[in-house]
Amino acid sequence: MKSTAFSLLLFLLAAMPVVAQDANENIDAALDRGEQRVDASRTAQERIDAVNARTRDKIAEYRDLEKQIAGLDVYVRQLRLQLENQDAEIAALHESIDNVTLIERQITPLMLKMIDALGQHVKLDVPFLPEERAARVERLRAMISRSDVSVAEKFRAVFDAYQTELEYGRTIEAYRGMLELADGAREVDFLRVGRIGLYYMSLDGSLLGAWNREARRWEPLSNDYRSYINEGLGIAREQAAPDLIRLPLPAPQPAPGLERATS
Repeated sequence: MKSTAFSLLLFLLAAMPVVAQDANENIDAALDRGEQRVDASRTAQERIDAVNARTRDKIAEYRDLEKQIAGLDVYVRQLRLQLENQDAEIAALHESIDNVTLIERQITPLMLKMIDALGQHVKLDVPFLPEERAARVERLRAMISRSDVSVAEKFRAVFDAYQTELEYGRTIEAYRGMLELADGAREVDFLRVGRIGLYYMSLDGSLLGAWNREARRWEPLSNDYRSYINEGLGIAREQAAPDLIRLPLPAPQPAPGLERATS
């Protein structure tokens, strides 16, 4: 019995190096497999990290594209509004052009009537500055037929002529000119008070006169008015301070022809 136990012990002692060697080999293999699994896990994690990074980049790119698309949508809507406004402006311009053409056809006959009325007014009015005023009317007649002058410029010139005639009624003026008298043409000083009074005095002061609108002729004045006419000439020439002067004035009447021109 002892012999058998001793034999078993010897067998175990002899087998222990082999078992230990197998155990070491098994441990080494296990460690190798563990390292391989770790390497595989690391590689897989790196791949996952790379995929996550690409995914984050794509998400960021997508969000940037969304923002760009939203901005482009706003820009496109704004462009559409601008196009709509431009279309409305173009339609308004076409309508204005059509209206301008219609107005031009209507305004030219009106201007001709206004010029005719202005010429008639100058003929019937108090005869101050007759050559200058008649020449203004003739310039208007010549301008109306010119093709290089716009309708707006023509109308402005006609309006300015009317404005000038209206200004005569609010001003006093002195000027020198020739006057046909009974003893022949003489150079005289004219005094215009608005358009209600027109007077003359010869340069030597010996002859005085006033325009009679109703009789449409010059009538002499007495020497009593010489100082008043002299005073009026000085005021008109800004050589004397404005003051009241005594002059014969006709009863107030509307300017002949002008009321028809503006009606």
